[in-house]
Amino acid sequence: MVFDLFFEEKTRVFRVAELNLAIKQLLENNVPLLWVRGEISNLVKAASGHFYFSLKDDQAQVRCVMFRHKNVLLSNQISNGQLVEVLAVATLYEQRGDFQLTVEQIRPAGLGILYEQFARLKQLLESQGLFAAERKRPLPVFPKRIGIITSPQAAALRDVLTTLRLRMPSVPVVLYPTQVQGTGSAEKITQAIVAANQRKECDVLIVCRGGGSIEDLWAFNEEAVARAIAASKIPIVSGVGHETDFTIADFVADERAPTPTAAAQRVAPDRHALLRGLQDQAQHLQRAQRNRMQNAMQAVDYMQRRLVHPAQQLQRQTQQLEQLQQRMRRAFAYRQQHQHWQWQTLARRMVVITSNLGGVVGQIGRMASSFIKAMHATQAQRLVRVNNAAQHLILLDPQKVLARGYSMVQDASGNVVLDAGKLVVGTELDITFAKGWARAEIKERGEH
Repeated sequence: MVFDLFFEEKTRVFRVAELNLAIKQLLENNVPLLWVRGEISNLVKAASGHFYFSLKDDQAQVRCVMFRHKNVLLSNQISNGQLVEVLAVATLYEQRGDFQLTVEQIRPAGLGILYEQFARLKQLLESQGLFAAERKRPLPVFPKRIGIITSPQAAALRDVLTTLRLRMPSVPVVLYPTQVQGTGSAEKITQAIVAANQRKECDVLIVCRGGGSIEDLWAFNEEAVARAIAASKIPIVSGVGHETDFTIADFVADERAPTPTAAAQRVAPDRHALLRGLQDQAQHLQRAQRNRMQNAMQAVDYMQRRLVHPAQQLQRQTQQLEQLQQRMRRAFAYRQQHQHWQWQTLARRMVVITSNLGGVVGQIGRMASSFIKAMHATQAQRLVRVNNAAQHLILLDPQKVLARGYSMVQDASGNVVLDAGKLVVGTELDITFAKGWARAEIKERGEH
């Protein structure tokens, strides 16, 4: 930064433009965006659209500029003598070396405090569940009596009454007059809500007033009004201000309407819409009745066509019975003929079998003789195989081997000893002879 050169090059001489640029950068980089409160004076609205003015208090003043692309967003015009709060950046106008504020936003003085109070109360009531959807009650579809809490002189009252008269003139309206702006208005609104609940003459309430500044609507941001709405046994619709206005009462009420007129529309059904609905239902019922009558007439015609005289029905049933008798006679005759053919076939087969009976008996005798011979031959072959197997078993009998002078040597585990090299001197062995056995101890061993 150029300003750092003051400390690095004390012998250097700076141009005025360099000095102003360094100070401007120092201000903008080290002073954050901040709110400043003061009174507007020397206001100049240039042809370019920019605003130039001074912001002062009883001890000092500072020059301010608000460029056109920022001031076109102002909802209210500013004027000399107005106490405001500005959100601005501290900077330096290099050409003249003037310290000034570049303004981003302007609001009436005190709004910052009100907004803070609004946010704190909103957070508190929300944490206590006063905004919860489950505690809000449904509005009656057809209210018997509607209560209005507002000022008798309010334009909002005329709008609400006009709307109710157009939509449902037969529903009586009760006005609970109260102050809706200024000192003590919150207490008056609270008392009106409590009185309406005590009198129990309405089944829905409208709390309303027209639009205005945040100060004008502040009574509906008071905690007393919010808690009175929450404690009300009668459902409440909040219609405070315009569509862009939101108050604590809107969040606590059972339903929020963007305007007083909309609140009246919400609590009172539209008689014209109801009449149209009834007419539609009547037409639907007429069409349904007409269709039902036509269907019934067609059903009667159909039944008449199907209706037959008893004599004709008896004649038709007699014809059906005769047809069944004929079918039974034909079926019986066919079955009798079929059985006759079966008996004839069996008789012919018996004759053929009887004529060949002698040959069959001779063939059976020859087959029996061959079977006996084959059985004897097979028996002789199996007897020879059995004798051969017995001779082999005799040769393999261990007792026969022992009888020829051999013996069987086993160790302590019962394993047969085949290799003397694996024996250890002093080991005990069991020796089995052709007759009896003996236990021996190895004294010496050798190998072939």
